[in-house]
Amino acid sequence: MTSALWPLQTALYAKLTGHAPLTALVSGIYDEVPEQVVHPYVSLGSITESADDAHNQRGLEVAVVLHVWSKYRGFREAAAILTALDAALDRQPLSVAGYRDVSIAHTQHTEVRDPDPDIRHINVSYRVWLTKA
Repeated sequence: MTSALWPLQTALYAKLTGHAPLTALVSGIYDEVPEQVVHPYVSLGSITESADDAHNQRGLEVAVVLHVWSKYRGFREAAAILTALDAALDRQPLSVAGYRDVSIAHTQHTEVRDPDPDIRHINVSYRVWLTKA
């Protein structure tokens, strides 16, 4: 199995940072969150890959988790950011170096009340299917 980890993470970051409606809502989109980050923001979470080969084609099915972080009282702000994430990613074209036939879909999300009572958090899961070029 060939890993798409870095090409996929790079493609997701480029797609998200290039989506003006999303970047207008957040202070940043991070792989490594800075110490003194300003809320709200989005962080890249885990990526889990599974082989999804077909006949003579190498493929992957990938679960991607993104995190929305907010200090707004309630989930209104985080939900607006989730909507912008979906506008950027859900069923949208995504170019991943070394892969073709890439598709991405929102599979689920969970609102979480952080142990810090001022923080709201949404875990967002996407499923990505890729075929090795």
